[in-house]
Amino acid sequence: MTTTSTLTITPPLLQHPPPSSPQTLDLSSLDPRIHTLTKHGFLFGKKLAASMSPLLHDVVYQNLNLNWAQLRLDSDDIHLFLDLVQDPKFYGASITMPNKVSIIPHLNHLTPECLDIGACNTLYLRPDPSNPSRRLLCGANTDVIGIRESFLQNIPSPRTTYENRPAMVIGGGGAARSAIYTLHQYLSATKIYLVNRDPAEVSAVITECTSRGYGDKLLHVETVAQAEQLEGPGAIVACIPDLPPVTEGEKTVRRIIEVMLEKEHKGAMLEMCYNPSPFTALGRMAEGAGWRVILGTEAMIWQGIEQDKYWTGLEASELPVKEVKEAIAARLAELQKA
Repeated sequence: MTTTSTLTITPPLLQHPPPSSPQTLDLSSLDPRIHTLTKHGFLFGKKLAASMSPLLHDVVYQNLNLNWAQLRLDSDDIHLFLDLVQDPKFYGASITMPNKVSIIPHLNHLTPECLDIGACNTLYLRPDPSNPSRRLLCGANTDVIGIRESFLQNIPSPRTTYENRPAMVIGGGGAARSAIYTLHQYLSATKIYLVNRDPAEVSAVITECTSRGYGDKLLHVETVAQAEQLEGPGAIVACIPDLPPVTEGEKTVRRIIEVMLEKEHKGAMLEMCYNPSPFTALGRMAEGAGWRVILGTEAMIWQGIEQDKYWTGLEASELPVKEVKEAIAARLAELQKA
């Protein structure tokens, strides 16, 4: 496949439309630079219009004088994606919802963290040792680094804020799995409360984490009465969309969160949602209750820098972290004015 191939897609994002409304576009319509780029990658997932991931990686490549770019692939069509990655100019991809779990069976190799979490957010390439002309599709999970560094870089007193205390994860998808792993492996959580509207989803997470050796700390918090009896968490990672609660399950989740935020101990919340804006209702609620709130763009920055380590072969100290932070801060300022 070459970058001049025609695909069934819809502008302005690479999006697989229903058969009833096909539109054939050249891949170059995604980005006018496509024919001059040395390499290109993808952001593969759904509802990507407000994502800052392409901006982050553009800043990295510009500062490294690399003629690369990350293109939005707004789709959950795994087979379309697997066709696109055959392009010799493809360097790797950011994998986001709803593809973090479904991509795994199609990969040749997983890093230990990706395997333990059961979710992939980073696809990178490596030569096949048995056939150097073939590229292996490899999966990593850099969300772990993003979550870990969000706390380590922003909370000056971890021992009194969240270490050796319970923690809480809100949600049940791939990001929640990464949060559980990080809290267990790196942030000294004594127990991890799971809060989610779907009990079956929580049960699946607990089963998976137990099978991978770190499920013993997990506790499903199902009711407000149960939450009222528990020790307050020191770290919270919120991994749900910024939408008002509608169903009874969603309303119960919101009330449980309120109870936990009102506990005597005030810790730090990482609000992983940053799309379309990192300034969420949960973040405002936590700040109002006296918690330190870390924006989801922090996790995005650190996981993105880790991704570029895979794609460029450079270390974090060689990558333009300062420039990335400045660019994201400028975009956040624009969002606040809007």
